[in-house]
Amino acid sequence: MELSKYIDHTILKADATLEEVKRVCLEAKKYNFASVCVNPYYAKLVSSELSGTEVKTCVVIGFPLGANTKEVKAFEATNAVENGAEEVDMVINIAALKDKRYDVVESDIKAVALSVKGKALIKVIIECCLLTKEEIAMACKISVKAGTNFVKTSTGFSTGGAKAEDVKLMRSTVGENIGVKASGGIRDYKTTMEMIEAGASRIGASAGIAIVKEAK
Repeated sequence: MELSKYIDHTILKADATLEEVKRVCLEAKKYNFASVCVNPYYAKLVSSELSGTEVKTCVVIGFPLGANTKEVKAFEATNAVENGAEEVDMVINIAALKDKRYDVVESDIKAVALSVKGKALIKVIIECCLLTKEEIAMACKISVKAGTNFVKTSTGFSTGGAKAEDVKLMRSTVGENIGVKASGGIRDYKTTMEMIEAGASRIGASAGIAIVKEAK
């Protein structure tokens, strides 16, 4: 197992500077991470910095609250792809899910999925810390139906991050053909392996280098 290929090397803080993002790109190339995950503003820069490498440009959509309209999310995703994004991590409409307006949740995801179909991998962030176990399962089922490639635990900007028990539930719900990304609060090798053993096929972390070094 090449652990580095599980990791989306992430810098999503509001005050991330140009130099910090460039440094993260250099690190991703050095350690051969799966992607560099950034806010839309940095899509073009990251795409340019990673050009000619296997490391993908990953951009977050509707981040971190998921409360934008589906039209805004679809435009944001389209724009991200135009700026070089090869993967998009979108936040679902959490309020609609809590209200059991499942048609709204599905159309929200579908709008993004259709806008980037064939151009980018789609990961759906369901924000597990705000959901019950039943809601996590429902969010996963809707995500698969709407055409996602991955479901993802967390933004890392809410009340909690990834939990192995949630990853296990997500994996059992989506089956083996959809990816599961564990993200939020993963800072060491032990936690990373707990997530992978629970069923995660991708790890979102800003501590990627520490994790890989600890593994060795």
